[in-house]
Amino acid sequence: MLKKPYLILITLLLTMPLTACGGGSDTSDPTTASTSRLDTVKQRGTLICGVNGEVPGFSFVDENGQYSGLDVDICRAIAAALFDDPDQVEYRKLSAQERFPAVQSGEVDVLNRNTTWTISRDTTNGMEFAPTVFYDGQGIMVTTASGVATIEGLAGKSICVLAGTTTEQNLADQMRKRGIEDYNPVTFEDVDALYAAYQEGRCEGVTADRSQLVARRSILPNRNDHAILNVVLSKEPLGPAVKNNDSAWFDAVKWITFSLIQAEELGINSENIETFENSEDPNVRRFLGLDDKLGEGMGLPNDFAARVVKHVGNYGEVYERNIGEPLGLDRGQNNLWTEGGLLYSPPFR
Repeated sequence: MLKKPYLILITLLLTMPLTACGGGSDTSDPTTASTSRLDTVKQRGTLICGVNGEVPGFSFVDENGQYSGLDVDICRAIAAALFDDPDQVEYRKLSAQERFPAVQSGEVDVLNRNTTWTISRDTTNGMEFAPTVFYDGQGIMVTTASGVATIEGLAGKSICVLAGTTTEQNLADQMRKRGIEDYNPVTFEDVDALYAAYQEGRCEGVTADRSQLVARRSILPNRNDHAILNVVLSKEPLGPAVKNNDSAWFDAVKWITFSLIQAEELGINSENIETFENSEDPNVRRFLGLDDKLGEGMGLPNDFAARVVKHVGNYGEVYERNIGEPLGLDRGQNNLWTEGGLLYSPPFR
């Protein structure tokens, strides 16, 4: 018969593997856990933002290499929230084909490239879409000389379209739905090449988001020689996107974007924000980081929203600066929900 000390030893040897295999408490080393992109960006001190660079009003780079537009201002807002400096951004100009691989590979931290939120991009492409910052729809622009007044009038004609985009599929779907089979889609990889071909007369029409058509028409030599048809082919919710499975970075981008919308709803803008610092409204105080610690809860400074407004403004200011004033495009669906639009921020509490 085994003596008691031996029985104790055998019992310990038998139970140790069970504990090591997960029967006991978690003993994993936290330093082996994957690092969030949020930590990477903060340690680097610069945000790398993927943009288009060829669409006035959204992201456009001028002859001096300066970027501007609504998408660019979203990048600047993220940098402002993280670093208290909206210029701590490195822009990467990406084509439609390059944009998703650039996010997946980590080449860029966030994509702000007039990108439509779709189910396949959200799932099989492994993206996470932050709040929609511009509600758009696909349209068609034609030369007035073509005499085309409806989409049916494009039967037998050529239409310039950007390859690898929802625009290409939407055009095919709408033509099939309307029984128009004898049209000729002419595809391009680059936005500038697309409009250059249209301008040269290689296509009677060009299709893209309606806002993009308005923007590109504004820089054509004879803008009155072109008309945008009164037709909307699709829903195009545009907004920033990040790589999937990184909730800390996704939460940061998401709530920084919401702060632009919430600031406008609260009536806070870049010119009057200082007047709100003594506000007794608890909603205002939480939003500005004066009460509670909403920022710390996701790895941001508590005044992250205040930084955004001070450096970039609220959504209304961003829209007017980039789209409303230069392009003359009414806000429409891009108004706040209180003004009959679709922009809506969850509560900051």
